[in-house]
This record gives sequence, C-alpha cells and structure tokens, in this order.
Amino acid sequence: MSKPRLSFWQIWNLSFGFLGIQFGFALQNANVSRIFETLGAEIDKIPILWIAAPVTGLIVQPIIGHMSDKTWNRLGRRRPYFLVGAILASLALIIMPNSPYLWFAAGMLWILDASINISMEPFRAFVGDMLPSGQWTVGFSMQSFFIGTGAIIASALPYIMTNWFSISNTAPEGEIPDSVKYSFYVGGVVFLLAVIWTVVRTKEYSPEELKRFRESERKLNAENNLEYFDRPISKNILYRNGLIWFVAGLFLFSVFNFLIYIDLGLIVLFGGISLFGLLQILSGLLTNEKKQIGFVEVINDLYKMPRTMVQLSFVQFFSWFALFAMWIYTTPAVTHHIYGATDNTSELYNEGANWVGVLMAVYNGFAAIMAFVIMWLSKKTSRKTVHMISLLIGGISLASFYVIKDPQMLLVSELGIGLAWASILAMPYAILTGSLPPNKMGVYMGIFNFFIVIPQITAAAILGFFVRNFFSNEAIYALLLGGFSMIVAGIFVLFVNDVEESK
Repeated sequence: MSKPRLSFWQIWNLSFGFLGIQFGFALQNANVSRIFETLGAEIDKIPILWIAAPVTGLIVQPIIGHMSDKTWNRLGRRRPYFLVGAILASLALIIMPNSPYLWFAAGMLWILDASINISMEPFRAFVGDMLPSGQWTVGFSMQSFFIGTGAIIASALPYIMTNWFSISNTAPEGEIPDSVKYSFYVGGVVFLLAVIWTVVRTKEYSPEELKRFRESERKLNAENNLEYFDRPISKNILYRNGLIWFVAGLFLFSVFNFLIYIDLGLIVLFGGISLFGLLQILSGLLTNEKKQIGFVEVINDLYKMPRTMVQLSFVQFFSWFALFAMWIYTTPAVTHHIYGATDNTSELYNEGANWVGVLMAVYNGFAAIMAFVIMWLSKKTSRKTVHMISLLIGGISLASFYVIKDPQMLLVSELGIGLAWASILAMPYAILTGSLPPNKMGVYMGIFNFFIVIPQITAAAILGFFVRNFFSNEAIYALLLGGFSMIVAGIFVLFVNDVEESK
C-alpha cells in the first residue's frame, strides 16, 4: 500500500504555513543587523550577536525532530509543533523591535529563532510523511514558493510602511524606527494565521497508516534497514571519537588564544567542538543494549547518517556559510560601500537600509517564481544539475556586489541569488528524503539542520575576525567571501549520489 498522490491544492495547504515562517525569518534577516547597529553594536561585533540563532537551531531542531517522530495526539504528529512554535514566534516578533538595550535584542533573537525552529523543522518532515516519493520535489518546491512569497512582502515591509503609508523611517538615537516596529507586528499576525491554516486544512496520517506505508515503501538496502538503525553504536567508538573531538576543541582554543587571537565567537566555535566530544562520551556512558533514551538515539542516528546525507553536508556547509555572510553583512555593505553612509542615524543610511529590504524582497520574489521552474528543469535534467548550476550563478551574483556601484544594478545580482535560494530550499531536501528511513524522517531532518547551523556558527565566529583584521571593517569583503563559498558548494554537488534518480 503506497501513499496516494495529493492534489495541487492539498500540497498547497500542507505547505501554506511556510508563508508565515518565512515572514518571521525574512524580517529577522533583513532587519536584525539594523536593530543591533541602532542599539549601538559595532560592525565587527554584529556576527557574534547573530550567533544565538544558529546555536538555537543546532539544539532545538534534532530534539523537536525526535519528539515529533514519537508524538501522536488529537492534533496529529507534526501539527502540535507547528502551532506551539507559531504562537511563541508571533509573541517574539511583537517584542523584538521594542528592545530597549542591545543585550535584550540579542536575547529576543535567541527566543525568536528557537520558536521559528519549533515550527519549521516538523514542516520539512511533513513532506516526507504526507507525499509519495514521486511528489517530494513538488512538495519542497511548494515550500520554496511560500518562502519566497512570504519573504517578498516581509523584507519590503519597512520600505512599504515608509513610502506607502508615510510611517516614520527614522527615530532618535538608540530607538527603532516605527516603520520597523509596525513591520514586525504585521509579521507576528501573519505567522500565526498562516500556520493555523495548515493545522486546520491538513489531516495527518495515523500511526497505523504510516506503518502500512512504511512496510510497503521500505527499501532493502542497509541504509534504510530498521534493524541497522536500532543497533546501538559501540561504547568504545563513542568514547574514542568523543575524546578526539574534545581534545581538538581544546587544542584549537589554545593555539588561537596564545598564538593568534581569541574572541567570543571563536570561543563559542571551539567550545562547541569540545562540547560535541563530551556529548559523545556521555552518550557512551548512557548507552543501554536493551533500551535507548532519546539523547542516545539522536547521537546514534548522527553516526548512521546515510551516505547521501554525508555528501550533501558539504554542499550545505558552503551554501549556508554564504547565505549567513549575506544576511549579516548586506546592510552594512550596501549602506557603507555603495551609499557611502557612515552615520547609522542619518537619512542616507536608513535609505540604504530600506533598499536592502527591497533587495531581499527581490531575491525572495524571484525564488518564488523559480521554485516552479527548477521543479520543471529537474524533470528535464536532474536535481543535481539544477542545484549545481543554481549555486554557481548565485555565488557569482553575490560576489558582484563588490564591483557594482549603482544600487539599482544590485537588482540584477539579486535574481541570481534568488535562483540559488530557490534551489537551496528545495533540491537538497528532495535529494535527501529518498535516502532516509521513513520512521526517522523528523530526527534526520533535524540532524540535517546541523549542516545549516554549523556554517552559520562558523560564519558568526570568524567573519567578525576577518572583517576587523583583514578587511579594515569593510563589510563588502564578507559578501565577496560568501560568493566564493557558494561557488565551492556548487562544485561539491557533483559528488552527491541522488538515490531516487539513480534507480
């Protein structure tokens, strides 16, 4: 018994909540650096303030994924997490632009990102739960469409508030402009309503139905053999590898501390490496041959990642390093390098910051259109080919910010970035899903998020160091580095094995 194919509108309904999720992410990505600068953050300190977001995702997503794999109640399996995350994120969006101090804003970013992740991670697994394998690309492309559509409006909201509704775009020093505040209020409402739409309009399969589907769709190779995933990793392996990771983190910290330079971002990065080692050692101590606790299961699943997932991890690392560099530094790069603004309270600076919102809207809008185009192209060629070309074009487009002087010409660059963004949001997940065991879809989608947040943590840890010590506080060079990173990601796509397309 295979899963029935869903209609266009059924796929629309199960993906609609991503419209709200992206409202939250787009407002965050386009405006948080602006909020931090307004509240007194220095350029080279902005990345470390952003580090709360990826660290939160690293912790929250595998936990939520594992929990949602095990959940079933009146709302279903994934939908309870959609709803709880939406309520918390909406409240955080309303509070964020009213932050009185820099530390308060950084804390709200942490809460906001945790809440968004609670909603977002189960949505990825939702496609694998609800759709047969032949519709996975359609499902993730539909999510890309809603991500792009939501981000068009959300990214441009401060510009719209100022130019369409004459809401003030400036404020006294240390205060957030009303145009940003009202944008976040709208975002909070849209986030909640969009997720409620999916919760109400979509019915999940029961555990019994999923079990029947799983039995009929189970692959016979070792990677998707449930016995393989149930077999615990040897304690000795966990102890050995945990010790290696722990010592490596301490060694890197010592080298940078005594010979080069150490700051909070690098402490978080190297501390995270050592912490991962300790978690593996702890997992070994807690391993029980008869019954595994959730924490040990997640560590075991991490060790047993399918080969396709390992290959995609390199693509994801360099893709998301580039994206995080763009989100952190586009506002200071455009306002300083292209507009020539030096005072972040000036009209010129806020004009440039609003234009960044428009740029974000353009690349997201083009991504919404290209979500359907890349779906068609992947059928004519392959998902790998589409993803590789998209990343190469996106990398060149991001690097082009360095040579462009006319703000209007940046719109052309954003089209290339939009193509890459549409592909990043769909193709890796469509490729990945075919390699995952159905009963572990949630936890593996959460673990896959590691290769989104680890590059973000890396970017937050090192970009400030590079901008300050090598780039003379010129943010534009961070975008140039991001463009190069995306090109490297495109090259790594060549080495990925797409299980479904190789049959």
